[in-house]
Amino acid sequence: MKKVLACMLVALTLSGCKTSPTGRTQIMLYPEHQMNEMGLASFDQIKSKQAVDTNQANNTYVKCIADALIAQLPNKYASQKWEVVVFKDDSANAFALPGGKIGVHTGLLKVAKNQHQLAAVMGHEVGHVIAQHANERVSQSSLLQAGLQVSNAVMEMNNIEHRNAIMQGLGVGAQVGIALPFSRGHETEADIIGLELMAKAGFKPIGAVELWRNMEKQGGERPMEFLSTHPSPDNRIQRLSDNMSSANNLYRNAQQKGLNPTCK
Repeated sequence: MKKVLACMLVALTLSGCKTSPTGRTQIMLYPEHQMNEMGLASFDQIKSKQAVDTNQANNTYVKCIADALIAQLPNKYASQKWEVVVFKDDSANAFALPGGKIGVHTGLLKVAKNQHQLAAVMGHEVGHVIAQHANERVSQSSLLQAGLQVSNAVMEMNNIEHRNAIMQGLGVGAQVGIALPFSRGHETEADIIGLELMAKAGFKPIGAVELWRNMEKQGGERPMEFLSTHPSPDNRIQRLSDNMSSANNLYRNAQQKGLNPTCK
Protein backbone atom coordinates (compact mmCIF):
# COMPACT_ATOMS: atom_id res chain seq x y z
CA MET A 1 0.00 0.00 0.00
CA LYS A 2 2.78 2.43 0.97
CA LYS A 3 4.70 1.64 -2.22
CA VAL A 4 1.64 2.13 -4.39
CA LEU A 5 0.83 5.50 -2.80
CA ALA A 6 4.45 6.64 -3.07
CA CYS A 7 4.64 5.64 -6.73
CA MET A 8 1.43 7.52 -7.47
CA LEU A 9 2.86 10.70 -5.92
CA VAL A 10 6.14 10.35 -7.83
CA ALA A 11 4.31 9.74 -11.11
CA LEU A 12 2.11 12.80 -10.58
CA THR A 13 5.13 14.94 -9.74
CA LEU A 14 7.21 13.85 -12.73
CA SER A 15 4.31 14.24 -15.16
CA GLY A 16 3.89 17.89 -14.13
CA CYS A 17 7.51 19.08 -14.24
CA LYS A 18 8.10 22.30 -16.22
CA THR A 19 10.50 25.24 -16.17
CA SER A 20 9.69 28.81 -15.12
CA PRO A 21 10.83 31.92 -17.08
CA THR A 22 13.78 32.23 -14.68
CA GLY A 23 14.82 28.59 -15.18
CA ARG A 24 13.33 27.23 -11.95
CA THR A 25 11.83 23.71 -12.01
CA GLN A 26 8.07 23.75 -11.44
CA ILE A 27 5.37 21.22 -10.64
CA MET A 28 2.17 21.96 -12.57
CA LEU A 29 -0.52 19.30 -12.64
CA TYR A 30 -3.37 21.22 -14.26
CA PRO A 31 -3.88 22.09 -17.96
CA GLU A 32 -3.54 25.75 -18.86
CA HIS A 33 -7.09 26.03 -20.21
CA GLN A 34 -8.44 24.89 -16.84
CA MET A 35 -6.42 27.56 -15.03
CA ASN A 36 -7.69 30.18 -17.51
CA GLU A 37 -11.27 29.14 -16.79
CA MET A 38 -10.62 29.48 -13.06
CA GLY A 39 -9.10 32.93 -13.61
CA LEU A 40 -12.09 34.11 -15.66
CA ALA A 41 -14.55 32.83 -13.06
CA SER A 42 -12.63 34.50 -10.22
CA PHE A 43 -12.45 37.83 -12.06
CA ASP A 44 -16.19 37.80 -12.79
CA GLN A 45 -16.84 37.10 -9.11
CA ILE A 46 -14.61 40.00 -8.05
CA LYS A 47 -16.39 42.37 -10.46
CA SER A 48 -19.77 41.31 -9.09
CA LYS A 49 -18.75 42.11 -5.51
CA GLN A 50 -16.42 45.10 -5.82
CA ALA A 51 -17.18 48.59 -7.13
CA VAL A 52 -15.55 49.46 -10.44
CA ASP A 53 -13.95 52.90 -10.84
CA THR A 54 -15.46 54.68 -13.84
CA ASN A 55 -13.07 57.66 -13.71
CA GLN A 56 -11.89 57.97 -17.31
CA ALA A 57 -8.50 59.45 -16.42
CA ASN A 58 -7.69 56.59 -14.03
CA ASN A 59 -8.76 53.94 -16.53
CA THR A 60 -6.84 55.50 -19.42
CA TYR A 61 -3.70 55.80 -17.27
CA VAL A 62 -3.80 52.20 -16.03
CA LYS A 63 -4.63 50.76 -19.47
CA CYS A 64 -1.79 52.75 -21.05
CA ILE A 65 0.69 51.07 -18.70
CA ALA A 66 -0.92 47.66 -19.17
CA ASP A 67 -0.75 47.91 -22.96
CA ALA A 68 2.96 48.82 -22.86
CA LEU A 69 3.73 45.85 -20.61
CA ILE A 70 1.56 43.35 -22.50
CA ALA A 71 3.31 44.24 -25.78
CA GLN A 72 6.56 42.85 -24.30
CA LEU A 73 5.11 39.51 -23.17
CA PRO A 74 5.82 36.19 -24.92
CA ASN A 75 3.61 35.95 -28.01
CA LYS A 76 1.00 33.58 -26.59
CA TYR A 77 0.28 36.12 -23.85
CA ALA A 78 0.79 39.28 -25.91
CA SER A 79 -1.65 38.07 -28.56
CA GLN A 80 -4.49 37.21 -26.18
CA LYS A 81 -7.20 39.68 -25.22
CA TRP A 82 -6.57 41.29 -21.82
CA GLU A 83 -9.19 42.93 -19.64
CA VAL A 84 -7.96 45.73 -17.37
CA VAL A 85 -10.25 47.00 -14.60
CA VAL A 86 -9.71 49.69 -11.96
CA PHE A 87 -11.53 48.92 -8.71
CA LYS A 88 -12.64 51.39 -6.07
CA ASP A 89 -10.59 50.17 -3.14
CA ASP A 90 -8.35 52.13 -0.77
CA SER A 91 -5.82 49.31 -0.41
CA ALA A 92 -2.55 49.69 -2.33
CA ASN A 93 -3.01 46.53 -4.34
CA ALA A 94 -3.19 45.06 -7.83
CA PHE A 95 -3.55 41.54 -9.21
CA ALA A 96 -3.49 39.58 -12.44
CA LEU A 97 -5.22 36.27 -13.15
CA PRO A 98 -4.82 33.50 -15.72
CA GLY A 99 -6.97 34.15 -18.77
CA GLY A 100 -5.74 37.72 -19.30
CA LYS A 101 -7.23 39.67 -16.41
CA ILE A 102 -5.67 42.62 -14.55
CA GLY A 103 -7.16 44.50 -11.60
CA VAL A 104 -5.77 47.67 -10.03
CA HIS A 105 -7.08 49.28 -6.83
CA THR A 106 -7.49 53.05 -6.68
CA GLY A 107 -5.50 53.04 -3.42
CA LEU A 108 -2.41 51.94 -5.34
CA LEU A 109 -2.59 55.09 -7.46
CA LYS A 110 -1.82 57.09 -4.31
CA VAL A 111 1.25 55.03 -3.39
CA ALA A 112 2.66 54.54 -6.89
CA LYS A 113 3.58 58.16 -7.62
CA ASN A 114 4.28 57.83 -11.36
CA GLN A 115 3.97 55.48 -14.33
CA HIS A 116 7.28 53.76 -13.58
CA GLN A 117 6.25 52.81 -10.04
CA LEU A 118 2.82 51.61 -11.13
CA ALA A 119 4.42 49.62 -13.97
CA ALA A 120 6.58 47.86 -11.36
CA VAL A 121 3.50 46.56 -9.52
CA MET A 122 1.57 45.66 -12.65
CA GLY A 123 4.63 43.99 -14.18
CA HIS A 124 5.05 41.98 -11.00
CA GLU A 125 1.43 40.81 -11.11
CA VAL A 126 1.60 39.89 -14.79
CA GLY A 127 4.84 38.07 -13.94
CA HIS A 128 2.83 35.73 -11.71
CA VAL A 129 0.63 34.89 -14.71
CA ILE A 130 3.34 34.19 -17.28
CA ALA A 131 5.26 32.11 -14.71
CA GLN A 132 2.01 30.18 -14.08
CA HIS A 133 2.33 30.54 -10.33
CA ALA A 134 -1.39 29.92 -9.80
CA ASN A 135 -1.08 26.48 -11.40
CA GLU A 136 1.98 25.75 -9.30
CA ARG A 137 0.24 26.74 -6.06
CA VAL A 138 -2.87 24.69 -6.80
CA SER A 139 -0.66 21.74 -7.75
CA GLN A 140 1.44 22.13 -4.61
CA SER A 141 -1.69 22.22 -2.47
CA SER A 142 -2.92 19.00 -4.09
CA LEU A 143 0.42 17.27 -3.53
CA LEU A 144 0.65 18.42 0.09
CA GLN A 145 -2.84 17.14 0.75
CA ALA A 146 -2.00 13.81 -0.88
CA GLY A 147 1.22 13.58 1.14
CA LEU A 148 -0.60 14.19 4.42
CA GLN A 149 -3.18 11.56 3.49
CA VAL A 150 -0.39 9.09 2.76
CA SER A 151 1.24 9.85 6.14
CA ASN A 152 -2.07 9.35 7.90
CA ALA A 153 -2.68 6.05 6.11
CA VAL A 154 0.80 4.75 6.97
CA MET A 155 0.44 5.65 10.66
CA GLU A 156 -3.03 4.08 10.76
CA MET A 157 -1.75 0.82 9.25
CA ASN A 158 1.08 0.72 11.80
CA ASN A 159 -1.15 1.63 14.77
CA ILE A 160 0.94 4.71 15.62
CA GLU A 161 -0.13 6.32 18.91
CA HIS A 162 -1.05 10.02 19.09
CA ARG A 163 -1.73 9.97 15.35
CA ASN A 164 -3.99 13.05 15.44
CA ALA A 165 -1.41 15.16 17.24
CA ILE A 166 1.29 14.05 14.81
CA MET A 167 -0.93 14.88 11.82
CA GLN A 168 -1.59 18.36 13.20
CA GLY A 169 2.14 18.90 13.58
CA LEU A 170 2.76 17.70 10.03
CA GLY A 171 0.12 20.12 8.77
CA VAL A 172 1.77 23.09 10.49
CA GLY A 173 5.21 21.94 9.32
CA ALA A 174 4.01 21.70 5.72
CA GLN A 175 2.55 25.21 5.89
CA VAL A 176 5.56 26.94 7.48
CA GLY A 177 8.29 24.76 6.00
CA ILE A 178 7.00 24.33 2.45
CA ALA A 179 3.95 26.40 1.49
CA LEU A 180 5.06 29.80 2.81
CA PRO A 181 8.65 29.72 1.47
CA PHE A 182 7.15 28.45 -1.79
CA SER A 183 4.92 31.55 -1.93
CA ARG A 184 7.83 33.84 -1.01
CA GLY A 185 9.78 32.24 -3.84
CA HIS A 186 6.96 33.13 -6.22
CA GLU A 187 6.97 36.74 -5.03
CA THR A 188 10.72 37.05 -5.56
CA GLU A 189 10.49 35.49 -9.01
CA ALA A 190 7.60 37.79 -9.97
CA ASP A 191 9.65 40.78 -8.78
CA ILE A 192 12.49 39.86 -11.15
CA ILE A 193 10.17 39.04 -14.08
CA GLY A 194 8.29 42.29 -13.50
CA LEU A 195 11.51 44.31 -13.31
CA GLU A 196 12.68 42.93 -16.65
CA LEU A 197 9.24 43.39 -18.21
CA MET A 198 8.89 47.04 -17.20
CA ALA A 199 12.41 47.76 -18.45
CA LYS A 200 11.72 46.12 -21.83
CA ALA A 201 8.55 48.24 -22.10
CA GLY A 202 10.54 51.47 -21.56
CA PHE A 203 9.71 52.17 -17.92
CA LYS A 204 12.55 53.18 -15.58
CA PRO A 205 13.60 50.14 -13.49
CA ILE A 206 14.45 52.30 -10.48
CA GLY A 207 10.69 52.82 -10.16
CA ALA A 208 10.45 49.33 -8.63
CA VAL A 209 12.78 50.26 -5.76
CA GLU A 210 11.05 53.60 -5.27
CA LEU A 211 7.67 51.85 -5.13
CA TRP A 212 8.74 49.48 -2.36
CA ARG A 213 10.22 52.36 -0.40
CA ASN A 214 6.82 54.03 -0.65
CA MET A 215 5.15 50.79 0.46
CA GLU A 216 7.47 50.58 3.46
CA LYS A 217 6.52 54.12 4.49
CA GLN A 218 2.88 53.04 4.64
CA GLY A 219 3.76 51.19 7.83
CA GLY A 220 1.35 48.77 9.44
CA GLU A 221 2.15 45.60 11.31
CA ARG A 222 3.68 42.76 9.30
CA PRO A 223 4.36 39.17 10.41
CA MET A 224 7.94 37.94 10.61
CA GLU A 225 9.16 37.05 7.13
CA PHE A 226 9.36 33.30 7.78
CA LEU A 227 5.64 33.34 8.68
CA SER A 228 4.66 35.46 5.71
CA THR A 229 3.91 34.64 2.09
CA HIS A 230 5.74 37.81 1.00
CA PRO A 231 9.40 38.80 1.46
CA SER A 232 10.02 41.82 3.68
CA PRO A 233 10.24 45.19 1.83
CA ASP A 234 13.94 45.45 2.74
CA ASN A 235 14.69 42.09 1.14
CA ARG A 236 12.66 42.96 -1.93
CA ILE A 237 14.51 46.24 -2.35
CA GLN A 238 17.86 44.49 -1.98
CA ARG A 239 17.03 41.82 -4.58
CA LEU A 240 15.69 44.40 -6.99
CA SER A 241 18.83 46.51 -6.50
CA ASP A 242 20.98 43.44 -7.19
CA ASN A 243 19.27 43.06 -10.57
CA MET A 244 19.20 46.76 -11.43
CA SER A 245 22.25 46.73 -13.70
CA SER A 246 20.83 44.17 -16.13
CA ALA A 247 17.41 45.86 -15.97
CA ASN A 248 18.98 49.22 -16.87
CA ASN A 249 20.57 47.58 -19.91
CA LEU A 250 17.13 46.37 -21.02
CA TYR A 251 15.75 49.87 -20.42
CA ARG A 252 18.46 51.46 -22.57
CA ASN A 253 17.73 48.96 -25.36
CA ALA A 254 14.03 49.85 -25.13
CA GLN A 255 14.87 53.55 -25.40
CA GLN A 256 16.95 52.88 -28.52
CA LYS A 257 13.92 51.10 -30.03
CA GLY A 258 11.82 54.16 -29.38
CA LEU A 259 9.84 52.62 -26.51
CA ASN A 260 9.13 55.56 -24.23
CA PRO A 261 5.65 55.32 -22.64
CA THR A 262 4.01 58.57 -21.59
CA CYS A 263 1.12 57.36 -19.44
CA LYS A 264 -0.39 60.16 -17.37
